[in-house]
Amino acid sequence: MQLDGLFSTTVNLLGKSVDLRARNQNLIAANIANAETPNYIPKSLSFDAELQGAIKNRSTGRLPSSTPHPRHIPLHGASSGAPLQSVTGTVIETPAKTPGKDGNAVELENEMGRMAENQIMFNASVQLLVKKFEGLKSALREGK
Repeated sequence: MQLDGLFSTTVNLLGKSVDLRARNQNLIAANIANAETPNYIPKSLSFDAELQGAIKNRSTGRLPSSTPHPRHIPLHGASSGAPLQSVTGTVIETPAKTPGKDGNAVELENEMGRMAENQIMFNASVQLLVKKFEGLKSALREGK
């Protein structure tokens, strides 16, 4: 059973954000773990622009590329989440401006700050998802 059209764009966006932030957290944790590894270059996941682009394409009403003709009516839910679900982010190298003598480019203070920021954004997304689902739960109870 396909559930693509069951939730709003907000729920899908928050879910995707949680997934991407979890991936970014793993990359940041790997950077911290490799702080003493010679010639290690830290990495991060860049996804904000890609995520905003997917949302912008949805809000402008552009039809998904799978619709065969612009005058055809797209099936509700069949491909509504495709642009958002295709966002995977890009792993980029984020070397320090002054790498160490061993070639390691990890700055622990910078990585810890990035980790804290990412964790705050992850928690905020999860809390917003919880509130959305509480609203759905409340609506279902009152609809009895």
